[in-house]
Amino acid sequence: MPFKQFIAIPVFIAFQAFTMMLLAPYVPLTGDAAGGGLTTWIAFQAWAMYFLGGCTVKMAGKTTIGYLGGIIASVAIFELAGVFGALSAGATPWGLYLAVFIVVIFVICVERIPGCDFVPAYFIGAGVFFALCTYLPKPEDVGQFAWYTKLAIPEMVACVIGLAFGWCTVTARTWYEGKIAKPAA
Repeated sequence: MPFKQFIAIPVFIAFQAFTMMLLAPYVPLTGDAAGGGLTTWIAFQAWAMYFLGGCTVKMAGKTTIGYLGGIIASVAIFELAGVFGALSAGATPWGLYLAVFIVVIFVICVERIPGCDFVPAYFIGAGVFFALCTYLPKPEDVGQFAWYTKLAIPEMVACVIGLAFGWCTVTARTWYEGKIAKPAA
């Protein structure tokens, strides 16, 4: 495809990114713990996960399950690290290390369950949740599990929105490339 036809694809994707940014402040149930709009960095990650998963709706479903599983794994790590906290010595958080070891065994075993077997999404989902927990301070008046939920909801909303943008990208590109394809001689 010549560049003059190709350029429509990056322009369309840029328009999608522009649209996401434009709509982000108005997306409910999202944003940081203080209540902003869509957490766009999570949505952009999930958008990329749509491509990494093979550009199919089935893999978008597995990605969604993986993000949720990553959140659950993160909560398990935080809670087990608290239980094992007495194992820590000095500045070395052995309890956290042991919690990660145990939880990762279960996460990797999930690859044996059809429909839940896109393990990279668990690690991305967990990484996002760890980032949210690390950089957003928990208010004193919010219980721990309420805090986990308050962070999980915007992550999952952003995940689904990002995957929807990925689907739109692939659907539009497939349609466009089909329209400009030269007929076989």
